Amino acid sequence: MNERTRDRPSVEIVRGHTVAPRDPRGTREGYTTGATAAAATEAACRLLAFDERPESIAVRSPSGFDIVIKINRLRYQNDIAIAGAIKDAGDDPDVTHGAEILATVRRTLEPGIAIRGGAGVGVVTRRGLELPPGEPAINPVPRKMITNAIVNVFGAIDPRPGVETTIAIPNGESLAKRTLNERIGIVGGLSILGTTGIVKPMSTASWRASVVQAIDVAAANNRSHIVLTTGGRTERFAESLFPELDETAFVQMGIFTGDALKRCALRGAARATICGMIGKLAKIAAGQMQTHVAGGEVDVDFLAEIARESQADPSLVEAIKNANTGRHVQDLIQESGLIGFYEKLADRAASTCFDYVSGVIEIAIVLFDFDGAILARTLISKS
Repeated sequence: MNERTRDRPSVEIVRGHTVAPRDPRGTREGYTTGATAAAATEAACRLLAFDERPESIAVRSPSGFDIVIKINRLRYQNDIAIAGAIKDAGDDPDVTHGAEILATVRRTLEPGIAIRGGAGVGVVTRRGLELPPGEPAINPVPRKMITNAIVNVFGAIDPRPGVETTIAIPNGESLAKRTLNERIGIVGGLSILGTTGIVKPMSTASWRASVVQAIDVAAANNRSHIVLTTGGRTERFAESLFPELDETAFVQMGIFTGDALKRCALRGAARATICGMIGKLAKIAAGQMQTHVAGGEVDVDFLAEIARESQADPSLVEAIKNANTGRHVQDLIQESGLIGFYEKLADRAASTCFDYVSGVIEIAIVLFDFDGAILARTLISKS
């Protein structure tokens, strides 16, 4: 405790913020649970350290821009600060839309930064996710954003004394029943997610139209090679892989693989390169041309067959059949050293896409791991 906090009176502020109702046909973007948790954390830190009562917090996105998020709740009592922010998913059909995300911050004798999961935040119980079993389901990019929020106030990555923030989502456990969390091994609540801080409306015709429009822009600017990515992270990986390409050549196709490929063919592209990670590319290889998680889970039986064709040991094939996620399959492959699996998966994805556009354009596939390393590349040229 320092002189500023000693004998400070208790504070409680509830502003009653709400979010706009979702328009299923709309294009309004929102922000991720990760960005919301970071905003709540920084607000709580500012209340704890300086007795500030911020109306809003500007969260720095990993993509380099600020996201301004209103602070709904502030409470200080007994050297503990709590702040809450309302998650606004825009027009995306996200179950967390309108949920309040709370951050409870306190100083600790142990130096450094600790990020905990509280009520309503799930716990990882199975392999194959971005976090090991036993960890709260607060993904790596949100953890970095939350850490940055703490550093913004306390000024060091290893503050002494330390700082602990606990992220909670009231009603998160019941909301999680409307997701696939429990099925993939996240129990007791929701996940804190996001790689860019921004939520795009994933399941609307308008977002599909924006993908098509982006391809039209690329074609209009004479981009004969169009790089289709499954999201913000794979786009960053792809930009590093193809530094010679103009930014208009990169299109986040999201879930709309089939529509994007058809548009590339229609607009006369010479080559479409699809960049993705194992989960999305497994779906594409299996012929699923719209790849939203709600549209179906990764077909582990299909991946097991790819492994069998790659001369996998029968025990590995059986383990893949019982895998939890695409990432879990990747872990199993890495442990086994069956690197040929990745080439075969990439080849199958390329062949499926090439057939989908009737062979009128070249199709390339780049399979990334979760850190941006290339696991496999393949190209099918026009005959």
